[in-house]
Amino acid sequence: MDTQSVIFDPELIQRYDTSGPRYTSYPTAVQFHEDFDETRYQQLARQSNQGHPPLSLYFHIPFCNTVCFYCGCNKVVTKDRSRSAPYLDYLYKEMALQAQLFDTDRVVDQLHWGGGTPTFLSHEEIHALFQHTRRYFNLRNDDKGEYSIEIDPREATAETIALLREEGFNRLSLGVQDFDPKVQKAVNRIQSEAVTQTVLDAARQEGFHSLSIDLIYGLPHQSVDSFIRTLDKIIEVSPDRISVFNYAHMPKLFKPQRRINEAELPSADEKLRILQQTITHLTQAGYVYIGMDHFAKPEDELTIAQRSGSLYRNFQGYATHADCDLIGFGATSIGKVANSYSQNLRALDDYYAVLDGGHLPIFRGIELTPDDLLRRAIIMDLMCHFRLDIQKLEQDHNLSFQDYFAHAWQALDKMQEDGLLTFDSRHIQVLPAGRLLIRNICMIFDQYLQQQTQQRFSKVI
Repeated sequence: MDTQSVIFDPELIQRYDTSGPRYTSYPTAVQFHEDFDETRYQQLARQSNQGHPPLSLYFHIPFCNTVCFYCGCNKVVTKDRSRSAPYLDYLYKEMALQAQLFDTDRVVDQLHWGGGTPTFLSHEEIHALFQHTRRYFNLRNDDKGEYSIEIDPREATAETIALLREEGFNRLSLGVQDFDPKVQKAVNRIQSEAVTQTVLDAARQEGFHSLSIDLIYGLPHQSVDSFIRTLDKIIEVSPDRISVFNYAHMPKLFKPQRRINEAELPSADEKLRILQQTITHLTQAGYVYIGMDHFAKPEDELTIAQRSGSLYRNFQGYATHADCDLIGFGATSIGKVANSYSQNLRALDDYYAVLDGGHLPIFRGIELTPDDLLRRAIIMDLMCHFRLDIQKLEQDHNLSFQDYFAHAWQALDKMQEDGLLTFDSRHIQVLPAGRLLIRNICMIFDQYLQQQTQQRFSKVI
C-alpha cells in the first residue's frame, strides 16, 4: 500500500472538522501541573544517564522586533536590542545548572533555536551562545547532527547565514507565510521576495543540508488564486521541505490576533479550497505529504525516515531522532527527559528571579504513567507513520489491545465505514482519505479529552 499519499475529501473533512490537539506531545501541555517540580526533574534527569542516550537541546529566544498579528508564540516584542544580553546571561546560568545533571559523554544529536526571532541576537551574541553550549555539552563536530534554527529573513543577512553555518547549524527554517503585499500588510509582516531570496541563496552557498519554508493559509485577504501564486514562487526556489500551517483565529487566547479584521478572513469553504489546491499543487511538484502540515522532497531525511518507520514528532515538529532526551532552555521552553515533560516559567522576570536563587526555572510538568506511555506510543505511530502494529504493541506492553481499548472499537468501526482507515486484530492502517484527519484518529486514544473541553485546541483542519 502507498503509505505517503493523501486524498482530499471535502465531505469527510467537514464532518470531522472539530477541535483537537496537535500532539507534539502526549499527554499534551494542558495536562502539565505544578506538583511536578525541580526536585523530581533532577531525579529523573540523573536517572536518564543510564544507557547514555543522546541529547536534544532547544533554546527559546523570545525577542521580536515587530509583532506579526497572527502569532500565538510566547514572545517579547521590542526594538531595544540591549534586552538580549541579560537574557543570554541567564541562559548561561541555566545551562550550568542543567549540565550538572547529565553525563558529559552524552552526545548532542539535535539542537534547535526557536522563538521569537533567534537572529534578533547580534553576531557576537550568536557566537557566544554557541560557544557556551559547546562548553557545557558534547556537541558533534562531524556535521552529522540535526542542528537547526528558525530564521526571519528580515532579521538576517548573507553574513548572518555564513556565521550560523560556521558555528555548526546545518538546517534552516524560513518564515514566509505569504508573499501577497495585501496579506502582509493585514498581518503586519512586510517581507519582500528579494529579502527571502537573499537568505535562501546564502544558505545554499554555505552548504546547509536542509532548507524549509513556512507558509500559513487562512490569513486575511487570502484566496485560492492568491495563495497558489505564493506557492508557485516557493516551488520555484525548491526548498527541501515546505510547511503549510492552518491559521487558527483564537483572539481570546492570543492578544495580537485581536488586531486582525475577522471580516477579511477567508470563509471556511475558501480555506478548504486553499488546502485542497495546495496539496494537489505540492504533490504534483513532487513533494511528499509527511503529515500535519508538512511536505518534503522524496529524498529528504523526513521522507526517508517515514518510509523506514523511524520518523518522530516532538515540540519542534517532525524529526529523525526519536531516542533523545530533550532539554529546554529559556523562558516557556519545554523539555522531555526520561518519562516526563517539564516547562519553564513564561515571564522573563520570574524566569530571572528563580535562576538568581540558584534553581532551575521549571514551574510545571508531568511524569508519565504506564497508561500514558502506551497511548503515547499509539499516537506517535499514527501521527508519524499512519499505521499501528497492534501485535507488537501488545507484546511491548503485555496487554490485549481489544480488551484495553474496548471503548475505541465503535469509533474505529465508524472511521472504517467512512473510509478513513482499516483495522483488524493485527493492525490499524490509515487510508489516504484519513491522513488529513489523523488528529481525529489519535483523539480516540486520548483519555484526557474525556475530562476537558476541546475549546482550548485549534480546529483539526
